[in-house]
Amino acid sequence: MKLQIYSLITGLLILHTVAFSQQKVSLLFMGDVMGHDGQLAAAYNSQKQTYEFDTCFSYIAPIIRSYDIAIANLEVTLNCTPYKGYPSFSSPASLAAAMVHAGVTNFVTANNHSADRGKKGVINTLDALDSIGVISTGTFRNSEERNLLYPLILEKNGIRIAVLNCTYGLNGLPVPEGTVINLIDTTQIKQDIARAKSVNAECIIMCIHWGLEYQLSPNAEQISIANFLKKQGVHAVIGSHPHVVQRAEWDTTNNFFQVFSLGNFISNQRTQPRDGGMMIALDIEKKNDTVTITNAGYILTWVYTPSVDTKKQFYVLPVSQYEQNPDFFDSPVSFSTMNNCMNIIRPVLEKENIATPEIRFETTTK
Repeated sequence: MKLQIYSLITGLLILHTVAFSQQKVSLLFMGDVMGHDGQLAAAYNSQKQTYEFDTCFSYIAPIIRSYDIAIANLEVTLNCTPYKGYPSFSSPASLAAAMVHAGVTNFVTANNHSADRGKKGVINTLDALDSIGVISTGTFRNSEERNLLYPLILEKNGIRIAVLNCTYGLNGLPVPEGTVINLIDTTQIKQDIARAKSVNAECIIMCIHWGLEYQLSPNAEQISIANFLKKQGVHAVIGSHPHVVQRAEWDTTNNFFQVFSLGNFISNQRTQPRDGGMMIALDIEKKNDTVTITNAGYILTWVYTPSVDTKKQFYVLPVSQYEQNPDFFDSPVSFSTMNNCMNIIRPVLEKENIATPEIRFETTTK
């Protein structure tokens, strides 16, 4: 946008053209990024003895890349051999690198699997993310690093966004000695929010790992914590962990958005509706020094697992692009399985959405 300004200097009327950068940011949030044994087997290239994940995201990458900021919940440790899935996850760094190549700009790393491989797992994961040039938050090598880097501040198009991240627990494991993994502690969270405000964050987003697995509705604790975060001035709460989609609400009156669970982004969980999930898209705009959520929507996804040359593959599909295209799929069974999953997810979003206005639309682009 350009603004023309006139000024009177020594009797002459001078026209100045002042360019202003667009003060609007588009954000995309993805759910649980898992690394089950089936995914590792599919990604392994026996000839090169490498793990290759890029094809997993080839169908969804154009959408991810269209957003200014794209954040995913990395629910595996990285670069801790042997690579294994449940219950003690570790995947090669090429999983995260493939997601970055697909457009992911940041990861949150505090979840119930953060301590699966102990102190080495925490540090190796951070080292791996550093090596591919992507910034994450939620886990730290030590308290000094947390003090220096938390909350994560992302600045885009003149808007300063604080990203917070914490988890309900670590599957009964302790936080590895010396490291820091953010846990849900309202006293600490209140301090973190205050710090975000003190460094002039104009929008505060909490990515939080909570709730009960496989439940389609949030529990009382999730609702209570969300209300607490809203009162503290958080603008958006992005939930993960249940591995299924839970409802989303947009309170335009109070400039507050919350989604209780995004479900799985990629995994080998095939029990419906764990095989599907959603991405949440938000637009935030700055006007007169006030930042407002101006748009919100969801993009439903499904993990398609056909066999290619007798080997099972994994592809994250944007559902709206393929749900009317049965010829794309390897069999009628795959096509109907995706649609059956959506028939479970959509009522969760439509029936339980009590916000005003409701999130009523799907979108495949901004």
